[in-house]
Amino acid sequence: MIVTKTNDELKLMHESAQIVSKTLGMVAREIKPGITTLQLDQLAEEFIRDHGAIPGFLGLYDFPNTLCVSPNAQVVHGIPNNKPLEEGDIVSIDCGAIKNEFYGDHAYTFEVGEVSDDVKKLIRITKESLYKGIAQFKEGNRVGDVGYAIQKHTEQHGYGVVRELVGHGLGKTMHEDPQMPNYGKRGRGKKFKNGMTVAIEPMINMGTKRIKQLPDGWTILTSDGKPSIHFEHDVALIDGKPRLLSTFDYVHEALGIQSTEEDPYRFDFSSL
Repeated sequence: MIVTKTNDELKLMHESAQIVSKTLGMVAREIKPGITTLQLDQLAEEFIRDHGAIPGFLGLYDFPNTLCVSPNAQVVHGIPNNKPLEEGDIVSIDCGAIKNEFYGDHAYTFEVGEVSDDVKKLIRITKESLYKGIAQFKEGNRVGDVGYAIQKHTEQHGYGVVRELVGHGLGKTMHEDPQMPNYGKRGRGKKFKNGMTVAIEPMINMGTKRIKQLPDGWTILTSDGKPSIHFEHDVALIDGKPRLLSTFDYVHEALGIQSTEEDPYRFDFSSL
């Protein structure tokens, strides 16, 4: 069952999502060769708690940490550890926070030092696909329209779209209806309606779409060992249009990136 949100609830969800956004921005300033993913995790937990929220992933389904940190061929759900990041790595960081009973949940893939041109392209195309998916989260469209847009943009470059892991509705629980696959057919699936809140999160592999899981029961990797990229935004449907609850502004500021990608989807939630 799809749970639509009231205006007051959307304001609360925006607050939760912004805490995650600020956490990712803080983490962005710390990512460099030599730092461990466990150190990043500890910084994130402290930051979230200092901002009056609770880590959303810690203990969820028995996950042991605050961040899911997935370098290189890891797709998602990597467990932080004491292995230092190295020059040329990429690392996807997925973060969640709970405030006022509502979840924020989004992700960004970072470069560690200088990465190869083919990896840079994979990052760029995956990030572009996120916004192409968001653009289709509008009144009159259906779940398949979002998935189709992401799939078309990434597969035309020869990349693999993960099938087993999908985006999702978001609210007082981490995973609500509807599921939001990153593949699909236009005009298929559940219809969007105002007040919906979803996490759209393309997970795109440089090679095969196939994945495997480590014995730890969490970490997902590409079957061929090639890199995977993950970006995620929280989005609300307001007056028939997609409006971002989360933002990459804090990450972009930390990394010195100039971007207008979010401009069509910005919204003043205080106006609700």
